[in-house]
Amino acid sequence: MAIVINIDVMLAKRKMSVTELSERVGITMANLSILKNGKAKAIRLATLEAICKALECQPGDLLEYRSDEET
Repeated sequence: MAIVINIDVMLAKRKMSVTELSERVGITMANLSILKNGKAKAIRLATLEAICKALECQPGDLLEYRSDEET
């Protein structure tokens, strides 16, 4: 089971850079990179909320479930 975080997709849709998102959310580039690359084991709801606010999206736009067969 895997939860995929599609930050890159939303960044492209919003024509926003990773640096700009980092500044708007108040998260370091290193932590944002961990999220983008699927290395994160958890995400705080406050962080998810801030990302959704900055990208003007819903959590479901960022999070995707993929079964073991798909990954």
